[in-house]
Amino acid sequence: MSVLNDHSSRLKKNMDMLSKSSSENPIKESELSSMPTINAAHVLRLARVTEDYLCPPEANVYGIDFTRFKIRDIDSKTTLFEIAKPPPGATEEEADEDGEEIDPNAGRFVRYQFTPQFLKLRTVGATVEFSVGSRPVKNFRMIERHFFRDQHLKTFDFDFGFCIPNSKNTCEHIYEFPKLDQATIDLMIENPFETRSDSFYFVDDELIMHNKADYAYNGTVGR
Repeated sequence: MSVLNDHSSRLKKNMDMLSKSSSENPIKESELSSMPTINAAHVLRLARVTEDYLCPPEANVYGIDFTRFKIRDIDSKTTLFEIAKPPPGATEEEADEDGEEIDPNAGRFVRYQFTPQFLKLRTVGATVEFSVGSRPVKNFRMIERHFFRDQHLKTFDFDFGFCIPNSKNTCEHIYEFPKLDQATIDLMIENPFETRSDSFYFVDDELIMHNKADYAYNGTVGR
């Protein structure tokens, strides 16, 4: 039987553009790629967004599966983005019909298209639903790092806590966005998808999942 756990996860750490963890003792992606295990302290030392994934899909031995994601503006309570994972087997059936092989990294990358107004928001809520396999998940943690080109915008650090085996879970993370100068905002709007992020997921301080995203802020309402 699946148990629905509602976790209210608050912001643990916010690191601004002067993040000491990456500026004082930076580490290269190539160095991390050669390590047998990667922990949170390692990824916090990255000075730029990664170009590749730091762990394979098979590293997720806990069967963690994200099934729904929604972003809302806290002040207006408006839903800005929502996506749900297709039912099991749907992706495989479509690939079989097209005669294409399934991309092993499918589901690990998301492309967002927002309007310029999004950059004026101060606080948004991101609700995520996920299921867990047959093993207990201890100290489940996400570190999400945002960059525009090689400029570190902000790091978000959230604790999911403990998740019981075979459970379905829902939590909302609260993102407090950094205040950007107008010149940076203009550049981010004029250069779609050059704003990128890494989402690193840890269980007991060992990297088990790595997702990536990029962002455009030149969309129009209703697009």
